Amino acid sequence: MTPVVAVIAPGMMGAAVGKRLVDNGVKVLTSLKGRSAETAARSRAAGMAAASDEEIAASDFVLSILPPGDAVALAERFQPALKASNSKPVYVDCNAINPKTVDRVAAVIAPTDCPFVDSGIIGSPPTPLPNPPPLAGEGRVAGSPRFYASGAAAPRFATLRQYGLDVRVLDGALSAASALKMSYAGITKGTQAIGAAMMLAATRAGSADALFAELSSSQKEMFAWFKRGLALMPPKAYRWVAEMHEIAGFVGEDPTAHELYEGAAHFYERLAEDFEGDKKDVNALTEFLGKNPP
Repeated sequence: MTPVVAVIAPGMMGAAVGKRLVDNGVKVLTSLKGRSAETAARSRAAGMAAASDEEIAASDFVLSILPPGDAVALAERFQPALKASNSKPVYVDCNAINPKTVDRVAAVIAPTDCPFVDSGIIGSPPTPLPNPPPLAGEGRVAGSPRFYASGAAAPRFATLRQYGLDVRVLDGALSAASALKMSYAGITKGTQAIGAAMMLAATRAGSADALFAELSSSQKEMFAWFKRGLALMPPKAYRWVAEMHEIAGFVGEDPTAHELYEGAAHFYERLAEDFEGDKKDVNALTEFLGKNPP
């Protein structure tokens, strides 16, 4: 029987995940409580159906996909409905949170008797499948980010592979997936923060042209990666603030690493404020990345 999946919330990633499932014949529910008209329109475009908390709690899977700072609050919001539900859906936390936060979310879900899965998403939102989609094989999950999953119920979540999600089950602790996500994002998004900070520093110091020329010459692959990532980063910077704080908690036993990622969080916070304001730094970064090669 085709499962019913709830995806909360229909942001950029959540809506794309919802559409991938819808395109594979899955009924996808979401919550629009307190959401903007833009979010509601995105949900409709993805083919997702607005539902009450009680209807969502009667689904087969609940996928929590939202800014990491909201992960615990969402679980707390749905706890009463999940407790009352006879369906006991698999609750999958797909957020960029560290293992300690995973334990907090799992503790909220535990009294509901719903199976809990920790999942870390690595990659961009799913891209549209060809019409009609492939019937079987790897083609069905092509263009999907990797949903690394851990916990006893992870194999149940992995059944969504046949509906277009690239779910990969990890052995180990309940929070193994989030440990991987924290490590990976700490490298990729942490490096982006360092790169952007130095490009802006070079611009302020009047050496932007020289830095651009040197990176173009001696760091071709790394600079191409920076160009791709940093061009898309400013609108997403606000979402990465809480993620950097989560990573700081993940490396908390190393005080110097903790300080490094708290610094990255503050950098993204300032850049997010600049993006919503006069865009002085955002425009400077865009100008740097758009220079002509020497």
